[in-house]
Amino acid sequence: MSNKRPVAVVLAGALCLVTTACADSSTDKGAATGGNASAAAAKSGYPVTFENCGVSEKFTEEPSRVVVMNGASVAEVSTLLSLGVGDRIVANQQSYGMSEVAGRAKAIKALPTGNVKLNDAYDVPREAMIGLRPDLVLSTTSYGFDEKNGFATRDQLKQVGAGTYVSPQGCDQDTSKMTIADSYTLLRDMGRIFNVSDRAEKLIAASEKNIADVSAKVQGDKHPKVMILFSNMAMGGNDFSSVVAKGIYNDILAKAGGSNAFASASRTSFADLSKEKVAATDVDALVVIGYNDPNPAAYAKKLLKEFPQWPAAKNNKYVALSDSMYLGPSNDLAVEKVAKMLHPDKF
Repeated sequence: MSNKRPVAVVLAGALCLVTTACADSSTDKGAATGGNASAAAAKSGYPVTFENCGVSEKFTEEPSRVVVMNGASVAEVSTLLSLGVGDRIVANQQSYGMSEVAGRAKAIKALPTGNVKLNDAYDVPREAMIGLRPDLVLSTTSYGFDEKNGFATRDQLKQVGAGTYVSPQGCDQDTSKMTIADSYTLLRDMGRIFNVSDRAEKLIAASEKNIADVSAKVQGDKHPKVMILFSNMAMGGNDFSSVVAKGIYNDILAKAGGSNAFASASRTSFADLSKEKVAATDVDALVVIGYNDPNPAAYAKKLLKEFPQWPAAKNNKYVALSDSMYLGPSNDLAVEKVAKMLHPDKF
């Protein structure tokens, strides 16, 4: 089944993870600190103040009416669910329809949507956002707070009592420098905002340990050249317009004992490649990412058949993944699954 997105949406830049306009808050100072106004305040964990994309945010209590904007991400909603605060969500627009975490896709599907009529960028327009009476709005990138795009600005939301947050690497919408550390920043920041920092730190420690254990097993082995791409996704003019060049995917790949065969094909997160360029590259293995595609594995098999000269085709080397390859709380699962595909003898 083809899952090609409308070109207009891609050009709009709303689909952050499907275009180069992805989540970045490298300017995010991240140092959410509790106030010292009183012993009671310190004990409660509030107020929490921090700088996010040049905007000062202050939370005096735990948010209870959270709106999660789309941004072609599930990083934010998955982070809230993993921290046990999903019941604070009054409207969620994020969904991939699949997950490496058992039960997560079902849990996301069960969340309220706010019954909002979305705009042309598949997200919550200004009036509808104000009508939801949020006290916290999460956006994958600064795009979600841009007045030109018909969205409520951070200042407008502040005027109605809502805090706002742009996820790591979302300030300048350049995901090419994103790493797994950004997933931990998102967990930590949400931990502070919702006063569940202990839980955030436990999740981070478990992820770090899993990744360290996997990396230790594949250390010293050759690093196969891997092609990472989205299944049935058109983002440019060429046959292969959704090939990953840079970003968090490469960090995951490196920790799994692999290297990106097309890392130098683009300065941005994604490369738009001809069939000839792809055919001329030695691809040792495939990582196919399913974005609302019910069968990314079928797409992987189709590619292996199309390029029989690849070592990947001769050895039937591929893995189909979804949300664990993106910003979010489950990157360790992607590292583990990719490592087991690339280095099965080590496990």
